[in-house]
Amino acid sequence: MRAMICTGYGSPDVFQLQEVDTPIPKDHEVRIKIHAASVGPSDCTFRKGSPIVKLVYGLKRPRNAIFGTELSGEIDAVGNKVTRYNVGDQVFGLSAKTFGAQAEYKCLHEDTPLAIKPAAMSYEEAVAVCDGAPTALTFLRDKAKLQRGQRILINGASGAVGIYAVQIAKYLGSEVTGVCSTANVELVKSHGADQVIDYTQEDFTQNGQIYDVIFDAVGKRTFSQCKGSLTQSGVYLSTVLSFSVLLDMLLTAALGNKRAIFVTAGLMQNQANMIFLSELYESGKIKTVIDRRYPLEQLAEAHRYVEKGHKKGNVVITLE
Repeated sequence: MRAMICTGYGSPDVFQLQEVDTPIPKDHEVRIKIHAASVGPSDCTFRKGSPIVKLVYGLKRPRNAIFGTELSGEIDAVGNKVTRYNVGDQVFGLSAKTFGAQAEYKCLHEDTPLAIKPAAMSYEEAVAVCDGAPTALTFLRDKAKLQRGQRILINGASGAVGIYAVQIAKYLGSEVTGVCSTANVELVKSHGADQVIDYTQEDFTQNGQIYDVIFDAVGKRTFSQCKGSLTQSGVYLSTVLSFSVLLDMLLTAALGNKRAIFVTAGLMQNQANMIFLSELYESGKIKTVIDRRYPLEQLAEAHRYVEKGHKKGNVVITLE
């Protein structure tokens, strides 16, 4: 099968299109012929190889040479003991622990966060839901315990996580303020934000507004910058792990009522979440935003575009 191999840490040029062995499913695994995958900021972070990434994923090169955690496709083979799925099932889901979605085939345990793709949902739309919506759901519903009537500010509201955070927060009944650039104000409004702040014109940490939850979906603002804009029991959430976030988590756990939270949302996903998100899509509660599409062999170009930091919603890799 064809796969994009990360040959080492560095620029997008480290990717090479190679022929590798097609995986064979084990007893409890399904093999998915992948039709679409995605690229996001986390892919770029892994590829560049920060000290934390190297410590966890390999010192000289990534142990998992095929990147990609979001996928959609059709099951073309199943292990002898699989009971959940059948050959021909169209599915979408996550391979957060082993990566490997940026290839023509991937084997996953049947208990992996997978769900049957709704008939009205394209493969590209399905993978777009995988890239962002599960993270937003985990942070807002499960960690912040977002309640009806609470006020939430979402920084980076036009990105893959942020655009779903806006919609999920509205579904949960919250009053939503989105923060984005001038070019994306109307996009964020059209996806349900009650108010939108153009960060090129206004600093939300200095305008005197107070929120129950501040969700930094792009990791650009710190807890110290945001704490003055939180209620006395407010919650600051960041999708980007850093030493300052870890320190803030430790300090806020011991002192005061305001809290800073980071979680590895990708490792907390399950099939129930994927089914729930597919139901939200089918009921029209969430809509996808696909910015650009790239064929597998142009993965490096997709990384270059994502690294510019101005994408709207999702960047999809196609494998038709």
